Amino acid sequence: MTVRLYYTDAYLRDFDANIVERSDAGRRIYLDRTAFYPTSGGQPLDTGTLGGIAVVDVVDEGERVAHLLAGPLTSERAIGSVDWERRFDHMQQHTGQHVLSAVLHELLGHATIAVHMGRESSTLDLDTAAIDHPRLVEAESRANRLVTENRPVEVSFEDAGSASGLRKASAREGMLRVVSIRDLDRSACGGTHVRTTGEIGPILIRKSERVKQNVRLEFLCGARAVRRARADLDLLSRLAGQFSAAADELPGLVEAQRADLKQAAADRRELAENLAALRARALYAASTPDGSGVRSIVLREEKGPIERLRAVAQAVSGMPGALFVGWTADPPALLVAASADSGMDAGRMLKSSLEKVGGRGGGNARVGQGTAPSAAALEEAVAAIVSGRG
Repeated sequence: MTVRLYYTDAYLRDFDANIVERSDAGRRIYLDRTAFYPTSGGQPLDTGTLGGIAVVDVVDEGERVAHLLAGPLTSERAIGSVDWERRFDHMQQHTGQHVLSAVLHELLGHATIAVHMGRESSTLDLDTAAIDHPRLVEAESRANRLVTENRPVEVSFEDAGSASGLRKASAREGMLRVVSIRDLDRSACGGTHVRTTGEIGPILIRKSERVKQNVRLEFLCGARAVRRARADLDLLSRLAGQFSAAADELPGLVEAQRADLKQAAADRRELAENLAALRARALYAASTPDGSGVRSIVLREEKGPIERLRAVAQAVSGMPGALFVGWTADPPALLVAASADSGMDAGRMLKSSLEKVGGRGGGNARVGQGTAPSAAALEEAVAAIVSGRG
């Protein structure tokens, strides 16, 4: 069994221990005691060195803890050194999560059902489908007030049968490790924590999203929160500089630009439709009816996309006795449109002609669209439509 030193002293950075077992050519080490925290309960593992060799993974195997090293360790005793910056960051995030979960339960009645601590930010999932933003801001404010009160964070070991006042009942039997924040929270937890809430630093709820039937909050504590707030402020400052405006004027300016862009897009669509109609009328007037009174209009473009010809095709199909065949060489694509009084089925003609050259496509009686394997094959399909109409 491995004695877990972090259970009683999360601030222990260096320790010595006996090596009781090794495997994988001396790269998998078991100690009689360790200060290295293994990945567990949503909290990432500690890193550092053991006997001067980098610790790359720490695995919880129930009664004992395995240390996976970057190289072999052959000595019988070793000194372990925990990466303190990483450990303290995890202590801040984990204790901050306890505060935040307790506040969300206290203010809103929502229980935390899952926690994940990532490299850049952490998340917690709540047993609710939605939370109003003002309530989240209220919870964040309450959590930060508790941080400034510098309440003690204490660890105790209690029998599971008699441990009372836990925020979440534990399914474990026997002895529980209980982490308590004075007059706020009691939780069964095996993670590492700071000694007082003041050491958590600022708590920032950065995002809220719906995940299945629950709400997931992204949060940051301590130095992470400061770094993220600085990055957000720098971004906001750059945007304000680009607009030559104060940061608090940005929402109004962005909304005004969104409205301008929406109107400009509508104007552009209208102009494109008018231009297509003018082009269609010019092409129609320049064409000559065949023996059955149908005007065939063939329009070739070197470059796609074929969608650029759709407005012209639709305008032509609205004219009496008209067949439109538009195509692009690169990529090889075809668009066929026929007026309702022409007696032709545009989709059928297109599909039939393309299938003969190894292409594919479809549509309805008025408009059909498809592709061919090459420009030469497409040209053959166009010729078939124009000469024999499919």
